[in-house]
Amino acid sequence: MLRLVIGLCAGVLGGMGVGGGTVLIPALVLFCGTSQTEAQAINLAAFLPTGAAALATHLKENRVEKGLAARLALFGATGAVLGSALAVRADGETLRRIFGYFLLAMGAYEFFKKD
Repeated sequence: MLRLVIGLCAGVLGGMGVGGGTVLIPALVLFCGTSQTEAQAINLAAFLPTGAAALATHLKENRVEKGLAARLALFGATGAVLGSALAVRADGETLRRIFGYFLLAMGAYEFFKKD
């Protein structure tokens, strides 16, 4: 039941564009005993259907700047290949720390940014 709730929360956030991995990865590691490496891989696999569903909704509402999205997808895919090559070579502790620092940095940015 816990995993279903985690998946639902991650899906809702992913659909909003927040990024379900901000919930999914820490929840899998802290509450389900999943290793950091496995949690990140599961997040990537779970992102495919949730991202596709959210994209379909946003496309239907004409909220996607297609040219920008195509360029970002191209460079994002390139970065994903490089990042995954690094991730499979790094140990879980290093990945956990990097992810934790990333979440702290994003939280601080959101807290201190000015509209």
